[in-house]
Amino acid sequence: MKPVAISVAKKLRLMNRHRSVYLLLLPGIAFFFIFKYLPIYGIQLAFREYRLYVPYGRMPWIGIEKFRDLVAAPDFWRAFKNTIFISALQIVFGFPVPVLLAVLFSELRFIRLKRFTQTVLTFPHFLSWVILSGIFFNLLGNTGVVNNFISSLGLPRQNFLMNPGSFRGLLVATSIWKESGWGSIIYLAAIMSVDSSLYEAAEIDGAGRAQQVFHVTLPAIMGVVIVMLILRIGNIVNYNFMQVFMMYSQPVFKVGDVIETYIYRITFERPPDFSFSTAVGVFKGVINLFMLVGANTLAKRLGYRGIY
Repeated sequence: MKPVAISVAKKLRLMNRHRSVYLLLLPGIAFFFIFKYLPIYGIQLAFREYRLYVPYGRMPWIGIEKFRDLVAAPDFWRAFKNTIFISALQIVFGFPVPVLLAVLFSELRFIRLKRFTQTVLTFPHFLSWVILSGIFFNLLGNTGVVNNFISSLGLPRQNFLMNPGSFRGLLVATSIWKESGWGSIIYLAAIMSVDSSLYEAAEIDGAGRAQQVFHVTLPAIMGVVIVMLILRIGNIVNYNFMQVFMMYSQPVFKVGDVIETYIYRITFERPPDFSFSTAVGVFKGVINLFMLVGANTLAKRLGYRGIY
């Protein structure tokens, strides 16, 4: 059956009838237009020689010269590899945790315990990395609580935050601890929307709670899981600047420097080259775009809807 075409006049009447809904959309549209679309105009800076007090259109055009400098910069490739590796660890070990938490929350039958647990696990999301980094330094530093306990057992102190072998793991672990409770909310909402008759049918067939989780809950929310995974893969070249910036130090610089901290350094810790910094941002955006399209294409080939 062919879809019925709607005239422009009828569309306008429908929009006028539901104008309150469209008014609610305006703040979100304004946010994305101002902070996401308008800055796209500045991308041309990657192809021009930056001149202070000179309009973009009058800056000398240099083509891909800054991208050649980018490819030849060894510090950039180190930061790029670190970003990819840490983000991959975050996806492998961190992405399933919110899903697991949402399933566990949905299975809790004690309402007070459920609310208390959700509050405790969600609260770290609202703390800044400035505060949390101080807490982690007090816990894991050379004179921190953990090392004092280890020392009391007669064991040597460990420099957890200055050990290149453990620093990436600490970044991933602390990020999981901070964001997993908050990330579980969307999956919990998806679980709450699952038709209860499916659980009733599974229970009649003799399925236990674990079997209902694996054969009803997880398949029902898999579409949401795939969409969130696609978006996460499409953001793989981005990593939390504030977390790394507040926690890394010179001993772990080689394994902890990511693209965001690299952009900060080349912009503010040396004579600024805004054209080069913009080129790094453009390169990062292109990689993220390819990863997003690739993940979405793979999801569709596996039988899922994807995000477009």
